[in-house]
Amino acid sequence: METKKKELIDAYYFRHATKEFDTTKKISDDDFQFILEAARLSPSSGNNEPWKFLVIQNPEFRKELAPLASGAIRQLPTASHFVLILARKGLTHSNPYLVKHLTEDNGMPLEIYQNLAPAYAQFYNDLHLDTERALLDWSSKQTYLAMGNMMTAAAYIGIDSCAMEGFDLDAVNDLLSKKGLLGDDEFGLSVMVAFGYRKENPKRPKRRLPLEEIVQFI
Repeated sequence: METKKKELIDAYYFRHATKEFDTTKKISDDDFQFILEAARLSPSSGNNEPWKFLVIQNPEFRKELAPLASGAIRQLPTASHFVLILARKGLTHSNPYLVKHLTEDNGMPLEIYQNLAPAYAQFYNDLHLDTERALLDWSSKQTYLAMGNMMTAAAYIGIDSCAMEGFDLDAVNDLLSKKGLLGDDEFGLSVMVAFGYRKENPKRPKRRLPLEEIVQFI
């Protein structure tokens, strides 16, 4: 058990926000499937799985994205794999995707699902999920759980990553929509994350606040 704990903590120390990747090194298909499996198995509120992962490997597509994503200007041309994580819109109790997902995919009897409507309504009310924007933000929160697991899985096997929010949200969504990648307006972009192998080692050690400053036992 101690060995497992040390391996995981070592992975966290290894991980850093890689700004530029070594273009001569590519992630193997097997290793990237491992990273994607970490995303697939990630937790989500109500097990809704409100995400989609677009792996952008086409160089021309990356060039189209570059002017719209200032935060990824060095990662887009150098990353072995570049992922756009989409969040599903409008996940109310009656959303067709959610009904199918929880009853058919997860095996919940439809009658039970329908009987849960009051509980869902209370849940949405408590979290103020009363607008399209609020519902999208709720889905986006779930995508960050998946992204964190992807980055940890990558670091665990010696692969670098960098999460990015520096992009023109409306412009990228418009580009994705024109390419038919948002479904029937079912999704919106949540976050970007790049994977590969670092071109250079970090110039300074990892710095974090000590536990006693950020943890309070009550």
